[in-house]
Amino acid sequence: MLELIERTLNEALPAVDERPEVLSAALRWAVAGGGKRLRPQICLAAATAVGGRAEDALQPAAAIELLHSYTLVHDDLPCMDNDVERRGKASVWAKFGEANAVLAADALQALAFATAARAPRNVPAIVAELARAGQGVVAGQVEDLVLQADRSDHSRVAFVYEHKTADLFMAAACMGALAGGGTPDQVAALRTYGLHLGLAFQYEDDLLDGDSPFDAAETTRRVLLHTKAAVEALATLPGDTTFLSSLATRLVGRTA
Repeated sequence: MLELIERTLNEALPAVDERPEVLSAALRWAVAGGGKRLRPQICLAAATAVGGRAEDALQPAAAIELLHSYTLVHDDLPCMDNDVERRGKASVWAKFGEANAVLAADALQALAFATAARAPRNVPAIVAELARAGQGVVAGQVEDLVLQADRSDHSRVAFVYEHKTADLFMAAACMGALAGGGTPDQVAALRTYGLHLGLAFQYEDDLLDGDSPFDAAETTRRVLLHTKAAVEALATLPGDTTFLSSLATRLVGRTA
């Protein structure tokens, strides 16, 4: 699965020597960041969960990873988190300069939509899911700028976690289901799965980082609650849901 994802991403990105070369290099640096590729894996697995073929979801899977990469480039900028490293190497802006990082993120977003449009079926719906996630992440980031100063506003916490984190998980699952030919009910079930998986993922991150707005017991309770809801959402799907179910349970108590 991972090999197929990497190959599809490589084919979607411009060649290393494509002009302007600094942009091509920045795009590849941003995407080849050593991430787990969780979202594209979810996308492929969602296609099989509705009884389709994982191969039919390769373009949407690459698209959601490109969109995710764009959000990370923006997150690291000096005007946001001002991070000079991402996953043990220089962030895009630190290596290529702030202006080139902004332009690279813009290009990644456009490339994500171009890639999603190459899906074998349900292209308008797949592109709409990607757009919904892109808008949601931005809205979540805007609210997170306020939340960073005061994490006591639990309604803002819920908004940020749903949109900045869970929206991309939801989009990955829905895009895969659509590419695999899923019915509206099956797509809805996978949207529910993505929502709860994303929330469990974020609360588990809070435990790892030690910065949860709740105490450890309450944060753990939320991780387990959303993990259970994610797994239960898969019950009515006709295809193989082993990977999706296993992913949800593996995220609990992870160390990285």
